Amino acid sequence: MMNDKRDIADIEFKTLATDSLSDEDRAIMFGLFDSCYRQADHAYLEDTMARLSFASLAFHDETPVGFGLGEVRLMDLPCLPLAAVVLGGLTCVMPEFRRRGLVAELGQRSIIASTRASTRASAPGGHERTLLCGRSAHPAGFRVFLRNESVVPRRGCPPTPWQQKVGQVIANAYGVVAFDPLTFACTGSGKPIGYPILEIDVEPEEWELFRPVDRDRGDSLLSMVWIPSAPPGW
Repeated sequence: MMNDKRDIADIEFKTLATDSLSDEDRAIMFGLFDSCYRQADHAYLEDTMARLSFASLAFHDETPVGFGLGEVRLMDLPCLPLAAVVLGGLTCVMPEFRRRGLVAELGQRSIIASTRASTRASAPGGHERTLLCGRSAHPAGFRVFLRNESVVPRRGCPPTPWQQKVGQVIANAYGVVAFDPLTFACTGSGKPIGYPILEIDVEPEEWELFRPVDRDRGDSLLSMVWIPSAPPGW
């Protein structure tokens, strides 16, 4: 589902457990957040770091250029006990380093580190399938999920009762204030997560799924896809 093309030969990475981030590491992440988003909500980043176990940082000539948060867990999903679930978190990459595969690389490094650190879960590849989850407040962030035919939510196709139940479990894992299982909209804290400084053109129909998402309130859209394929009946 993802474009694996990378142009990162000149990039250095550091991956750490979020509970062992130094003050300098945290300052780097908040600085990148501020550089990539207007009205960046530091409380949102704090909460994400508390919920997801690993962070990866990217450097070019010792200058921070990006970070990504993520974790893999074994979770008891409705009708799917001990399913491998990837929880993707906030990722920020400086504008001049975008379109080089850094977003995917940062997420992958955090997930691999989380898997290795777990005493309970084997690598996602050791399971028959993995549920990949994320949240986005803008259609551009949702595009990568649309490339997978198992994506939920999908325009013109209301989530099934099973998908709604799975969505609720994932929303709970993210700690969202409230979750609408019919639209997959996640209610925010009451203030914006932030607005991307680099505006991205999207087609009008791409906003359809985001109609119930109030970005000024910090809302987001929960997204889920199965890799390599969905379980029977999905």
